[in-house]
Amino acid sequence: MVRKDSVILLREAVATDNSYIDTCVREDIPVVCVNRETGNNKKMSFKSLHDFNHQFWLQNKDWEYFLFKGDHSIILEKISEAKSSRPAKAKVSGGGDAEAPDGKLDTGFGDKFEEVESMPEAERVELINESKHRLDNLFAQKPRPAESLVTEALVETTCEAVLVNHASLMDAMELGDEEAKKQTQKLVDSTRELVKSSTQLISTDIFNDDLMNTLVAKSNGTILQHMTRVYLNGLAFLTYYNKFVSGSSVINKVRINFDKRYKPFYRMLLPHIHPDYITLETAYLGGMRIISENDLYNWAVGFLIHDIGKAAQVEYHEGEAAYNRDIVMEHVKVGYDSVTHKTNYPVDAGIITGYHHEYYGDENGYGYFRSNLDQYKKDHPQMTLNHCIAFEYSAVEEFQALSFFPAKVLEIIDVFDSVTDPNRKYRKPLSTEEALTMMRDEFINKHPKIDIILFDIFQHFVREKKE
Repeated sequence: MVRKDSVILLREAVATDNSYIDTCVREDIPVVCVNRETGNNKKMSFKSLHDFNHQFWLQNKDWEYFLFKGDHSIILEKISEAKSSRPAKAKVSGGGDAEAPDGKLDTGFGDKFEEVESMPEAERVELINESKHRLDNLFAQKPRPAESLVTEALVETTCEAVLVNHASLMDAMELGDEEAKKQTQKLVDSTRELVKSSTQLISTDIFNDDLMNTLVAKSNGTILQHMTRVYLNGLAFLTYYNKFVSGSSVINKVRINFDKRYKPFYRMLLPHIHPDYITLETAYLGGMRIISENDLYNWAVGFLIHDIGKAAQVEYHEGEAAYNRDIVMEHVKVGYDSVTHKTNYPVDAGIITGYHHEYYGDENGYGYFRSNLDQYKKDHPQMTLNHCIAFEYSAVEEFQALSFFPAKVLEIIDVFDSVTDPNRKYRKPLSTEEALTMMRDEFINKHPKIDIILFDIFQHFVREKKE
């Protein structure tokens, strides 16, 4: 039993100083969690709770959280020491003012997030609308503006859209579903229109990676940088895919080479089907096809918000020292729940958010689909999945296929960005060719995680950008 005179309410303590939360995470202070209904209590790590939910002390209505007064005093001392020894602010190259390295925790969404978080919802929506007008004005210019101007606009407007959506969905999580959907409706409409404007600008060519990465690096949030790169590269890839498969010769080539190059891969995923019946139309339900304009917009929205539930310390593909599976898995659940239950974003976008780490059912993957599939198999023991990829989300929800096409695209873009990310903490970033080699070896040859045909097209896409 915890004595009340020995603890302090966490929600009161965090208001003491802006750096209080960062210090709790860094020192990994224990938190006393008391169930409001039963009075039962348990001790947990502040860092693990914070990684799960950045405002857990406000957003979990079933529990009240306390710190021991002794720990509270230690935190205040640490804050005081840090302030007295803190150097002057230093200018970050290409960006705004930022504090010199002092061990401050990276929230993942950069310095500007605090400003966006404090905005009323109407002001956030207006920020999205202004971004759309900026892109539309560039698109309307004849001749086409310089590549540097277009890329800069795409990067900056994407960053703003990510920040606004993250702030608004964090707010929406505190509301009932219907109230949240009502509050976020204008955000949903404005973001979808922004995506359309991004698509117009990005469809005419494939922008330069080095230029994009330089501009993305101006924002100092690692999650924000990742989401921006993934969205823009994902949108560019969907556009490239459409051009790539628009001629019948490409799909015919895939079909001609299918038995030798691709069938062994799909046989591993569909072992219950006789080899003679595994064709391109078996692997891809209904065969490969061009993505419709409406689908492209819906899927691009999913790419934009795919890691909206991600916690600051989630690291991917970094080795055991950095990998906490429970924390990594949670970002998918938080993102899926917020997009699906708190907004009217297209169903496709929610499924992309929740299914983009499934890896064809591999044990290293995770997401909602596999747990839903396990339950469905219990209820229907004779069922079989006879396709690997579906273009319609309904076919995935009805367990006709193992995966949703845009989620499989996002898996590839996501892994590639993670292993080439200059912010990698535990291993040096891979070059383009090193990343492609590693992904084929680890994610196709050794374990069928990403899709082999999509990866072949992705290789063409990446290499053409480097030419």
